[in-house]
Amino acid sequence: QVQLVESGGGSVQAGGSLSLSCAASGRTFSSYGMGWFRQAPGKEREFVAAIHWSGRSTNYADPVKGRFAISRDNAKNTLYLQMNSLKPEDTAVYYCAADRTGWHNRDKANYADWGQGTQVTVSS
Repeated sequence: QVQLVESGGGSVQAGGSLSLSCAASGRTFSSYGMGWFRQAPGKEREFVAAIHWSGRSTNYADPVKGRFAISRDNAKNTLYLQMNSLKPEDTAVYYCAADRTGWHNRDKANYADWGQGTQVTVSS
């Protein structure tokens, strides 16, 4: 099991940028695939991006391709999400999650460990 704590959320105007971080406890982070998901009010939690345990492969949801970048630093037990060209429809609570298989899956059912979430609000 790994404990996850997100940070870096906030409010920004459309077109702006935010950088999220997810700090993981424990020695297993480097063997886990990691993902970012988001949930807007009244909507299902949806996939945003994921990264293989090695950091060599990533996966993105279509709405964020070309605008968001996921990365990880296994030496620091930290996952990142750089968000550029933000839009009002990106407004949501963003969660990081760990996939114990090590793969960068898009399905949230593959993720056993979740953070508490951080709010991102984009105004028009």
